[in-house]
Amino acid sequence: PLWNKGNWILVNGDVTDSANMASICREHKPDEWYHLAAQSHVGISWQSPITTAEITGVGTLNCLEAIRKEKSDCRFYFAGSSEQFGNSSINGLALDENSPMTPESPYAAAKVFGYNITQVYRKSYNMFASCGILFNHESPLRGEEFVTRHITKNLAQIALKKQNTCLSLGNIKSFRDWGFAGDYVEGMWLMLQHSQPDDFVLATGETHSVQEFINISLEYFGLDWSCIYIDPLKFRPND
Repeated sequence: PLWNKGNWILVNGDVTDSANMASICREHKPDEWYHLAAQSHVGISWQSPITTAEITGVGTLNCLEAIRKEKSDCRFYFAGSSEQFGNSSINGLALDENSPMTPESPYAAAKVFGYNITQVYRKSYNMFASCGILFNHESPLRGEEFVTRHITKNLAQIALKKQNTCLSLGNIKSFRDWGFAGDYVEGMWLMLQHSQPDDFVLATGETHSVQEFINISLEYFGLDWSCIYIDPLKFRPND
């Protein structure tokens, strides 16, 4: 263990190493397993598709196998993504757990595999394995490589005159359903307290554009669009 404080222990782990996952499961015998590990950045998945598939896709299978062999009564949560629905998630269609999945990035395809293999293990081995398809969940702890924190951090630096360069962005016409991460984490926990394992979608039901997010941020910091640079080279396939 790296750190033991109170009622939790922090240990090193690698979801791409099936033996490591089995060893951790054998030693700690968890009652609940929240599988959040992933290469979770859509843009990076285009640069490293194989790594993304190994971590985000096969990593899920390694966790399920560890539980099946070492602690079959452990309740498992798989963190799905709205990216699994492809562009259907942003074109105004009403989506639910039965909507078709049309992934349009290596990240989304890997998440679909994780989602499907979780269902397979639930049905084949009678495991308590639930899937949560979460739309974008945001908080101040969000990584700065994600668009929301990328915008707020850079605009704050510009407003404080700690940064002289413009904020560089790609497709600001993209629409996303943004919710609060704290609410979504509670939702994950509630899924594993349910009487039966199942698949769930967590979302606010509203979509907003990146441009709208920028407008609100600019107003908050007292800035205008002169500090924004739209870089055509930052547009990804299917963005």
